[in-house]
Amino acid sequence: MRMAPSRRAFVAAAAVVAALVSACSSSPRPDPTPLEALKPQIAGKEVWRQSFSSVSFPLRVTTAGDRFTLADSNGTVLALAADTGRELWRGDAGAKLSAGVGSDGRYAAVVTVDNELVVLDAGKPLWRSRLAARVVTPPLVAGERVFVQGIDRAVTAFDVLDGRKLWALARPGGDPLTLSQPGVLMPWKDTLVAGQGPRLVGVDPLKGTIRWETAVASPRGTNEVERLADLVGPAARVGDMVCARSFQAAVGCVSAERGVLQWTKPIGGNEGVAADEDYVFGADATDRITAWKRTSGETAWTSERFLYRGLSSPAIVGRTLVFGDSEGWLHFIDRADGQPLLRLSTGSKPVVGAPVRVGNTLLVVTANGNAVAFRPE
Repeated sequence: MRMAPSRRAFVAAAAVVAALVSACSSSPRPDPTPLEALKPQIAGKEVWRQSFSSVSFPLRVTTAGDRFTLADSNGTVLALAADTGRELWRGDAGAKLSAGVGSDGRYAAVVTVDNELVVLDAGKPLWRSRLAARVVTPPLVAGERVFVQGIDRAVTAFDVLDGRKLWALARPGGDPLTLSQPGVLMPWKDTLVAGQGPRLVGVDPLKGTIRWETAVASPRGTNEVERLADLVGPAARVGDMVCARSFQAAVGCVSAERGVLQWTKPIGGNEGVAADEDYVFGADATDRITAWKRTSGETAWTSERFLYRGLSSPAIVGRTLVFGDSEGWLHFIDRADGQPLLRLSTGSKPVVGAPVRVGNTLLVVTANGNAVAFRPE
């Protein structure tokens, strides 16, 4: 869910800097653009719905195999069958959450507001570990390891079976101000890809050593707030290319094989991106949607139909690009030209995080704790 500028959180090294951020982020947001009358060009319907507690933290639903794994603010973690919404298992982290959930289908990892990493095995708490920094990025569970990224963008690896700490990779420099928003943490073949400030870093997941790093953006500005350019998730992975947004600065793509920047375009924005073989998609800070050609970064099309509607990060389903908004609508638009194709309602509450897909089932979660599955036809 996109927060209005007055609610966007930052983490500072000193209280005076935090106060500066609050003062600089209090400008009012314009009213959402009214929705146009729309004659559906494709068919789609709600196929199931599950309700749980509210979601007030940056949730990212995880997909693995035939299931969705998600969590609520109170610490409930559950896995749902993608085709029917049937509950496969349910667990309890034992505390309110600040980040979650990461899962490989069996093991699930979340982080509590008390900075405790909790790992569950098919819903049963397996182990806990105290973390050094606050976490808002969902953990990554892969290769029998759990990877955690703090708001300082340091990455730590744990053994998924016993919680043994394997290595830690700190962000060099120690910036006085970092972004309290989920960052980039994802696998690519045998490399862990993480965002550290405006740089995308390829890490050996066994040793915690850096294989390559490259900057997606060059921070500019007269103060620390204006120079904030942390990479925000979700990032997109297509072939050997990883594409990501640098907060309020740029969108760019990097070859994960060689760690070479393919292209970068200066454009403001706060949410993650999606990509396919042809395009990279994202909405800027005003919710103007842009499609960039994936190989060159050249603009293919833009749309201003949804300005200030609080768009989520997008998802790709077939020929459509899907955004949730702050009024609970799902917007299906044509990937080729941005034309609206279908609009479906989840209710009146904001969509939290990016829609996610397993097969032909698309799942969105709303702030009041509804997990709603749709199936385009």
